Amino acid sequence: MKPIVTGLATLFVLLLLAAQPALEAQQAGTRRIGLLDTSSPSPARVQLWETLRQQLRELGYVEGQNIAFDSRFGEGKLDQLSRLAAELVGLKVDVIVTSGTPASQAAKQATRTIPIVMTNNADPVGAGLVASLGHPGGNVTGLTAQDADLSGKRLELLLQAVPKASRLAVLIDETNPGTVLIAKGAQAAARSVGVRLQSLGVRDPGELDRAFSAMKKARAGAFIVESSSMLFTWRTQLADLALKNRLPTMFAQRQYAEAGGLMAYSADFSDLFRRAATFVDRILKGAKPADLPVEQPTKWEFVINLKTAKAIGLTIPQSLLRRADQIIE
Repeated sequence: MKPIVTGLATLFVLLLLAAQPALEAQQAGTRRIGLLDTSSPSPARVQLWETLRQQLRELGYVEGQNIAFDSRFGEGKLDQLSRLAAELVGLKVDVIVTSGTPASQAAKQATRTIPIVMTNNADPVGAGLVASLGHPGGNVTGLTAQDADLSGKRLELLLQAVPKASRLAVLIDETNPGTVLIAKGAQAAARSVGVRLQSLGVRDPGELDRAFSAMKKARAGAFIVESSSMLFTWRTQLADLALKNRLPTMFAQRQYAEAGGLMAYSADFSDLFRRAATFVDRILKGAKPADLPVEQPTKWEFVINLKTAKAIGLTIPQSLLRRADQIIE
């Protein structure tokens, strides 16, 4: 039996040696993608990233064969983003995909050579991430959620729900330059329709109760929560506080309404993440970020939570309900 055993062992070694070049070639052909998110890895957020992964699969990238992912979530703690971005750079990823203005800024500060693809920045030009949408320059490109342009639309829809409101409030993530820029647009829109808009800045969840007390003191008839990855992390708490204070609220993303918020209007974030995969594909095939224009949304979502409307005693006009893409009952 010994010759047989020896023969099998020799055959096994030969097979391993023959497979080694293929294994090395496979590893050498694997592209590493860093994912950097300002927010937390909640199921809603993970689902958005899964949309990007799924689109990459449809483009021919198979995890474990020719692509690998390294994910980093800031959990809303902006002071951690620089470290997380540096970790991805240290891993020598081929592309960094970001969600949220702070994450994009941290990635850009960490590297000027690794391509960066934004999924949903509010105002990449205003935040200093790109020179222009048509000619980004540098190593950053991707998609804008156009939130700075949508603030007026959110105000318009909210006023249709509460037409008698003459005083409104807007909640701002003071740590997010993108949110601050959006709020300026909301203020301009409010002035154009003769509505007083109170701006309230927060930096951590402990400041939310103070912000709602200030709204109550100012007799705000409704309020707007502008786009922010950090505020997205607190969406359930924000929806609960709005319900507790019986304040009609317009949010900046569908998931807020799903968490109990009254209304939400935004670009379709799932579509933005899906389209970001195309940027990754083009860059991996040799395209330069500087040559890829930043793209704008082509799909929008307007969601109304009727359950919340009933809970705060608000009747939503039929004309507004007909405009909704989704009604939660």
